[in-house]
Amino acid sequence: MNTTLLPILLLATTFASAAVLGRGAPPAPGPVSQRITTALWFENQAEEAMRFYSTIFKDSKVLSETRWGEGAPFPKGTLLSARLQLAGQEFVVINGSPKIPFTDATSLMISCQTQEEIDAYWAKLGAGGAPGRCGWLKDKFGVSWQVVPNTLEKLLGDPDPATARRVAEAMMKMDKLDMATLQRAHDQR
Repeated sequence: MNTTLLPILLLATTFASAAVLGRGAPPAPGPVSQRITTALWFENQAEEAMRFYSTIFKDSKVLSETRWGEGAPFPKGTLLSARLQLAGQEFVVINGSPKIPFTDATSLMISCQTQEEIDAYWAKLGAGGAPGRCGWLKDKFGVSWQVVPNTLEKLLGDPDPATARRVAEAMMKMDKLDMATLQRAHDQR
């Protein structure tokens, strides 16, 4: 498969009739709900990833799916792309090519209000993946996530340099972030 043509193919299929891809008429255009949408490019696990992520985040739903038809570079019926909503945020998943892996240069950040949220997201997203430092992890598909307390920016941005440094030093020792430990580092005088 010529991977240099895949971005063009994806764009074309976004605007082409879904009937060409074996799915019937495309959905009627609607209002743009968000101007920028993150697209996640998978080798061939887009549908599995979409279903997996939908079980983790509240308010998740599949908004649309496009599947390959006859004569496509993937078997007929294979998901080409889908638009989904996770916790109110829209994403697109794409089955593309093995030559374009995920990297740590891009991550999805989850802002958590409680330690219980951090623990739950860390456990679910980390299952089959790999933990990283400072609240980062890779899920089983290779997507990088940051699971962080919603207070982290304030703690790290304290106007007192010694306080901010203590918080940063505490964070650098952690894989999964611990809110109480970060707050203790901040409050220490």
